[in-house]
Amino acid sequence: MKNAKKIIDSLLTGTGITINGSNVYDPQVHNDKFYSRVLRGGSLALGESYMDGWWDCEKLDQFFHKVLKANLDERIKKNLDLMLRIAWNFVLNPGRESKAFEVGEKHYDIGNALYRQMLDKRLTYTCGYWKDVQDLDEAEEAKLDLVCRKIGLNTGQSILDIGSGWGSFIGYAAEKYDAHTVGYTISREQKELADEMYKKYSAETRLQDYRNINEKFDHVVSIGMFEHVGYKNHRTFMKVASKSLKDDGLFLLHTIAGNKSVKATDSWINKHIFPNSMLPSMTQIGKAIEGLFVIEDVHNFGPDYDKTLMAWFANFDKSWSAIKENYSERFYRMWKYYLLSCAGSFRARRIQLWQIVLSKHGVANGYKSVR
Repeated sequence: MKNAKKIIDSLLTGTGITINGSNVYDPQVHNDKFYSRVLRGGSLALGESYMDGWWDCEKLDQFFHKVLKANLDERIKKNLDLMLRIAWNFVLNPGRESKAFEVGEKHYDIGNALYRQMLDKRLTYTCGYWKDVQDLDEAEEAKLDLVCRKIGLNTGQSILDIGSGWGSFIGYAAEKYDAHTVGYTISREQKELADEMYKKYSAETRLQDYRNINEKFDHVVSIGMFEHVGYKNHRTFMKVASKSLKDDGLFLLHTIAGNKSVKATDSWINKHIFPNSMLPSMTQIGKAIEGLFVIEDVHNFGPDYDKTLMAWFANFDKSWSAIKENYSERFYRMWKYYLLSCAGSFRARRIQLWQIVLSKHGVANGYKSVR
């Protein structure tokens, strides 16, 4: 264990973080097995040991910002001597960790009550746009308006939303632009609530996989769904978007993205939050759209996701006493870790939020960027 602690301490050199230190971003370790557990299990063990109460941190978002800003994960990969020391530590401590951790509550099984407390009034579970706004409701409304303006939405036009969630965009477009909107979701609970929220408008939510779409629309959007497609399905997704879009229409892709091409996601996120998710890179998106679309505009407002996640956590934390009877304390720690670690990742600029405007044949005389 002492050897494991020394390795962890050496890893943190230069980050400004001290185990059991006095700063709000310093982790406080309550179980000495934490060190070897994290060395053996990496990201998954770090998150699960937090869920199990083995360590705490007053400001998790600041902790992750510092760790990721220092490129700690990249330093480990490049330091062969350190990798060998970690491997040797595993050899010296075989079988000392507890048996398999219990499987956490999955992201999609937690019901609508939590989301009603955490999200904005429209239940928009994607990044808000914080330009000239004061709160979460305004930021999410501004994002929905931004999307409509970027695609040049006109009154009465038809729109497809691939991955429409609780219907925030299709409801907004139908309400504000009298658009005829169709959203696709694979969540029965989301469809039922969307139908109820927007029953007064021409906003239809279909409980189907996106690959079943077989009609054309004036415009297509996908807001926060592409991250869950997986690299093997990137091309299929783009082909569906292309065939669903009229020749003179625009497709807006709103997605969280990574700075490097990968084929898997963080192990803790994959197990406990978003199974089978993967953050695409610009290279991967480029390959997926080749021959199908012309890139008209790219807008990165990733720092706004930091603000959005912090607002979600504030709402979640404030409402916990009202909803906790439906969840465990371990779930609370899991959800807190999820929201604040992601906030720190965006703050460190390790992950991004892109809105990409695409056309099928290029906009005549050029596309005028909208902000």
